[in-house]
Amino acid sequence: MNKAITDGIVFNPLPFAAGLGVWSSGDGTPGSDTYAVSGSGVFVAADQDFAGCLEVLKTDPMARVRYMGETPILPGCYLRITARVKAVAGPMPAVRISGWAGLAGGAEATGLPGAGPSVQLDSYGGVVEISAIVGTGDRTGVDLVWTGANYGHFGIDLTGPSGGLVRVDDIQIEDVTSVFLRDLLAFVDVRDFGAKGDGTTDDTAAFEAADNASGGRTIIVPEGVYLLGDSVTLANPVSFEGTISQAPEHRFILQRGFNYQSYLEAFENEELAFKKAFQALINFADHESLDLGGRRIALSEPVDMQAADPTRDRFETRRVIRNGHFQPIAGAAWDTIEVEAQATYSASNDRELTNVANIASIPVGAVVEGNGVGREVYVREVNVAGSRITLSQPLYDAEGTQVFTFKRFKYMLDFSGFEKLSQFVLDDIEFQGLGEASAIMMAPEGFTFHVRDCFINKPRDRGITSPGRGCQGMMIDRCQFISDEQAIPVSNRKSIGLNTNANDVKIRDNRTSKFKHFCVLAGSGSLISGNHWFHGDDEVNGIRKGGIVITSLNPKSVFTGNYCDNNFIEWTNEHLSEPALGAQFSFGGMTITGNIFTTNDVAGWFNFIVIKPYGPGHYINGFSVVSNVFRSLNGRIDRVEHVDTSFADLDYSRTRRLTFAGNVYHNVNEPAHNPMSLSHSQASEAATWVMSTKNYLPFDGPAQFVDSVMPEGAVTTSSGARVYEMPYAEPEQGTGGRSINLRWSRAVKGKVRYQVRMDQPED
Repeated sequence: MNKAITDGIVFNPLPFAAGLGVWSSGDGTPGSDTYAVSGSGVFVAADQDFAGCLEVLKTDPMARVRYMGETPILPGCYLRITARVKAVAGPMPAVRISGWAGLAGGAEATGLPGAGPSVQLDSYGGVVEISAIVGTGDRTGVDLVWTGANYGHFGIDLTGPSGGLVRVDDIQIEDVTSVFLRDLLAFVDVRDFGAKGDGTTDDTAAFEAADNASGGRTIIVPEGVYLLGDSVTLANPVSFEGTISQAPEHRFILQRGFNYQSYLEAFENEELAFKKAFQALINFADHESLDLGGRRIALSEPVDMQAADPTRDRFETRRVIRNGHFQPIAGAAWDTIEVEAQATYSASNDRELTNVANIASIPVGAVVEGNGVGREVYVREVNVAGSRITLSQPLYDAEGTQVFTFKRFKYMLDFSGFEKLSQFVLDDIEFQGLGEASAIMMAPEGFTFHVRDCFINKPRDRGITSPGRGCQGMMIDRCQFISDEQAIPVSNRKSIGLNTNANDVKIRDNRTSKFKHFCVLAGSGSLISGNHWFHGDDEVNGIRKGGIVITSLNPKSVFTGNYCDNNFIEWTNEHLSEPALGAQFSFGGMTITGNIFTTNDVAGWFNFIVIKPYGPGHYINGFSVVSNVFRSLNGRIDRVEHVDTSFADLDYSRTRRLTFAGNVYHNVNEPAHNPMSLSHSQASEAATWVMSTKNYLPFDGPAQFVDSVMPEGAVTTSSGARVYEMPYAEPEQGTGGRSINLRWSRAVKGKVRYQVRMDQPED
């Protein structure tokens, strides 16, 4: 670059031969004395060394020669001022290049250096050449760093004893920018705009000036540490050799080349680079996603995603983080925080703990344990001043005061600092927990959080945790969940794949291996499809746990096309403060259709579908189990369905709209059907035929209703006479009401087919 060539800018001063009226004996500003009138300088037309020169009689300790023309100072442009001088007579002075820095409008730019290196003249008649370079950037070789100046009056200073006579050749000013620029066209250097890179000087203005001047060229950030004391947005490409230092509350936004690699080059720290890139992601509208470039990011501690931009408590615009790998570095930062504190619970205010002791030590997102506390109940909000905690779910039997345990697991990405986070997507990311860290903690509020095509491998405690209703409309698609407890019997496992509290969750096409539970779903309106969850172990006749736990009485949810492998679907109401039947729906609103259920090496009492009421009075009203395959390998099981009566049994007399139909059973002793078609052969005449349902009705329930009875062949008396009368049925007979009495007007024999149900007909 040479501005004299490219822009036609004239830097060289007029020669002395053009007149001494433009050469000042002062600072060169308008109104200062000139050598045309001062009497201390004359023009010498012929000199044996100089074609034409100024002869100066030094009458004061400081004598100046300054050009009164305004030499422009341009960002990125470097000027070399050169003077040739010789001592003629008298005391010999020292000489140096000097200048006066000015601002637009004529004011002086204060605080800038006024002179270059000084050279002492030591002989008469010997020509000495002195020079200095002036420019806006603090670069090696620049003598006068004039950041912020707009122009200058340049020349020389003569210092030392008075009385000497000195001759000065025409002063030259030339553009030497090319010495400092690596590429004359493609780059703009932040140092040219005043950046220091010393780690203490605020280089914000220099970065902004470089960006404004680059015009699409790449901004160069050379070696050094560049402190940015405010937010900076760069609209042009940037190449980093140096490092950025910036407080968390300030933003560093790269509009061009926005990706994790660029931030890693800028901050040279994997964790900090990710935080600053995420901060930029949620503060710049032109980018919807942050590409991690397939990089592995090693984390020394959980990433507090909200603290990455402490100015934001809520974010509800779609954003995506994709294509990377997070992995913890082992250390105490991942240790679970465990707090025991006494608190009081009342069913009348069922999502709150009051009078909580030691409340300041209890963090949001801690799982709650104690008597009468269901699975996956979390601290949603902490009110320290009021000593109150808001819970994600009610407690089923915790009325009164007790000591609770609060465990706060540590997550690689922790969004719990946000009040609300919506439409956020994690895509194609591996969360490699290494048994050291959990993966994802969601925000307490939000909707449509989406995790897709991710691998959540070996989380220490949890894969994805929702501490509140931030899971509303959540989607988990095509992910793999692999626990760190592969070799541990399921009875001893503690890790859980995910939990939800809100509604409309979609869990689709995922693969899960050997957690205590794949998921605990507390909301309603969920769609669970195409998943394979495997939770068995190598223990023959060992305990199995619920792979998916539904805790809503009326979840209005669908299971379809899944592969439930060595575990079961467990349906409870443990997240009710009054679990006994009240004025609410009971167990209903769920469909299980087209799934594969398989198990191996289990005891005969194993079941694939378990309903567990936590209080009395409940019944089934609207439950369909249709077109599934149930298979037991290496041994038979008694039934596929069961009611866990640890707390209470169902009221079978109120069963409505229960369908078990079209299912396939392999190695199941008592396959369930409702309605159930059976046949009965009466070999000897009797007026009452006792017909058993053979324990084939679901949940080993009673035969409450007979849909139809049809003779198969003739019904005859002892004399062989055919009987054409219609018998009547008496349901709920015998042990458990599992038999039917078919009543005739006389003793007859024969065979009938009949269809029986364990649910009541519609009124």
